[in-house]
Amino acid sequence: MATPASLLVEIGTEELPPKALPDLARAFFDGVLAGLDKRGIAYQREGARPWYSPRRLAVFVPGVASEQPTQTLEVLGPTLNIGLSADGQPTPALLGFANKNGVTIEQLAKITDGKGERFVARREKPGAATAMLLPEIVSEALKVLPVPKPMRWGSRDYAFVRPAHWLVLMLGDQVVEAEILGLKADRMSRGHRFHAPKPVWLSRPEDYVDALRSAFVLVDPDERRARISAEIAAAAARAEGIAQVPAALLEEVNGLVEWPKAVLCSFESEFLRVPQEALISTMEANQKFFPVINREHRLSEHFIGIANIESKDEAEVRKGYERVIRPRFADAQFFFDEDCKQGLESMRAGLASVTYQQKLGSYADKSARVANLAETIATQLGIDPVQARRAAELSKADLQSRLVGEFPELQGIAGRYYASHAGLSGEIADAIDHAYMPRFSGDAIAPSKLGQVLAIAERLDTLAGGFAAGLKPTGSKDPFALRRHALGLARTLIEGEFELDLHARLDLAIRQLPVGLMADARETHDFVLDRLRGYYAERGFTGAQFDAVAEFKPASLLDFDRRLKAIGEFANLPEAEALAAANKRIRNILKKVEGGIPAQVEAGLLAETAERDLNTAVDAAIADTDPMLAARDYIGVLKRLAALRLPVDAFFDGVMVMAEDPAVRGNRLALLKRLADRFAAVAEVALLAQA
Repeated sequence: MATPASLLVEIGTEELPPKALPDLARAFFDGVLAGLDKRGIAYQREGARPWYSPRRLAVFVPGVASEQPTQTLEVLGPTLNIGLSADGQPTPALLGFANKNGVTIEQLAKITDGKGERFVARREKPGAATAMLLPEIVSEALKVLPVPKPMRWGSRDYAFVRPAHWLVLMLGDQVVEAEILGLKADRMSRGHRFHAPKPVWLSRPEDYVDALRSAFVLVDPDERRARISAEIAAAAARAEGIAQVPAALLEEVNGLVEWPKAVLCSFESEFLRVPQEALISTMEANQKFFPVINREHRLSEHFIGIANIESKDEAEVRKGYERVIRPRFADAQFFFDEDCKQGLESMRAGLASVTYQQKLGSYADKSARVANLAETIATQLGIDPVQARRAAELSKADLQSRLVGEFPELQGIAGRYYASHAGLSGEIADAIDHAYMPRFSGDAIAPSKLGQVLAIAERLDTLAGGFAAGLKPTGSKDPFALRRHALGLARTLIEGEFELDLHARLDLAIRQLPVGLMADARETHDFVLDRLRGYYAERGFTGAQFDAVAEFKPASLLDFDRRLKAIGEFANLPEAEALAAANKRIRNILKKVEGGIPAQVEAGLLAETAERDLNTAVDAAIADTDPMLAARDYIGVLKRLAALRLPVDAFFDGVMVMAEDPAVRGNRLALLKRLADRFAAVAEVALLAQA
């Protein structure tokens, strides 16, 4: 057998969509490895990896075997009752099966499957050469790429994400004969479109990265990303600032260039009057530029563009970048100035003509409902209710602004600027912005208490209205983003440490809705609670631990959080598993009881030592944990109850609960119920027991 060799596949194309590029490369890589696995072709996983740039998808796999291992082919034959006669002789059916498969009766094996014992013909077939299988493997991998709209080009029947122009397929130093996407395989790659347009000769797969680097293509995305980051940092340092480099933008730019070169640019400082978020949004979203932040942590007049070429006249590249950004900045400046002339109150008045949802009225109606909720919640939590109402009344006004019309992502942020321009307090201005937080997965909750109140009130109304208007999410459809709003509400209540009765607040929100609209506060509460399942799973809590507390249905999500953390700590105690099992056993016993269970334990009916000991231990534990429950020290309660393991074990080992004497039986059931109820005062511990 020949020595294993490295495999290189490269599909050369027109520029690929940058946002999809990493996923395309990973899918192509996974598809090639899956094809090798499917055919039993050995290779080295360590060192195998995808490479890509805007004009190519490539896969490198070291240590690929030159051929498949010997293949064992297995053909199922007749069952024994069909293949053998009553006296054990081969029937015509069996003889025909053996003859068809080129074996004798003696060479047939037997196996047992769902139809019983049957004959099977086995023969070995030499493995195929890897080079013969690679065209099929690559074609299969290309067919399953996540390409929603494949393109066709020229008069060809082939379709791909972008027109394909060259194909490299090498196993070791040999080109694999193949035709894929209408392209014949070769060892000739291509370099940078302008710096090195001539074909690039590849002697072997191991030379690929270095050969392309010499042709001004950084095909390793990690190397390219590191180069971009270093170029950005150096350019920002020249401007005496630090570049803002969002991970998503960095990844997108990484898919746009093959030979990155940072170009430091600037714009007129008068544009800095405009909300910096609008300027940053324009730079990042529209032009893929990186803003530079100054030493005062404010946006400076500098930004950085990443060119895909080392220009001999960088000044011209800079002029081009600065030229494309000015019209967008000028528009933002005009919108901002016009909005400031209009004023936030005037914008607020215009909300009456904007429909929020057909059944739920206008945005003015929604703002009024949110203002009532915010005022009530603020009063309950000891926060200025006047400020809460004022901030809530203005929180949607910027939807009528020109700036938000052009930059929808600035909702709330624009309102903060307009509130400040109108002379409102910083607390109110910030709350208008903070009401939208968290804006996305991983975002922080509102940093101010007033902002948190608005965020809570806003989401209460959105959830109540959404459920009442029949907008409850189904499957992947969630037009009003109720799942996101529910998680944002829950996180704000928990991380903001608000002791708030969620069910009661939802009920109030529902009662404020337009006449005729109703929702079930309990169903909405459970919907919010269920959004926390993933939130806590990310923090290491199991589904059983979550269910143990969810069964209790605490009115306050902050209380839910305390109980769950207590359960998580309890689960790590050595006594936890045995006590959970005991609670499960107790619950099962109590479920089967017909009739009532005595409310009190009669000491005179405790005949066995083990039940007397358990009663004494339970009495002491209840006395000790009463003040802990009052203080909501759930961890303390469970740790104290963990000390009951020995008397509980002794009770179940030595006492028959379902005694013949009804009085004794009822007394023992009452004792167990007292024990279970004390655990249940924190959570349904029985749900922690292993199934």
